[in-house]
Amino acid sequence: MSQAYVVGQMTVKDSEKWAQYRSQVLVTLVPFGGELVFRGEQVQSFSGVNPHPDIVVIRFPSVVDAEGWHASAAYQALIPIRQEAADVVLTTYAA
Repeated sequence: MSQAYVVGQMTVKDSEKWAQYRSQVLVTLVPFGGELVFRGEQVQSFSGVNPHPDIVVIRFPSVVDAEGWHASAAYQALIPIRQEAADVVLTTYAA
């Protein structure tokens, strides 16, 4: 079974709401074995243009776990806050 990585690229629109979202999202990872790998800010682009200056990477034991987290009631409840707080592209990768 391969691991899964959820990569979020984002542009924050409302820093207070973003802080509210971030303060609640980590606890939603726990039941699915998710762990924060890193959060960061874009320094430069070596190739192409990335419109989002911020990134987050979350590791899960499997794609099924990543899908379960995203579909969970706990995470779904946070999506409206996320949508108000930032423009986000959320993608899952298997490794």
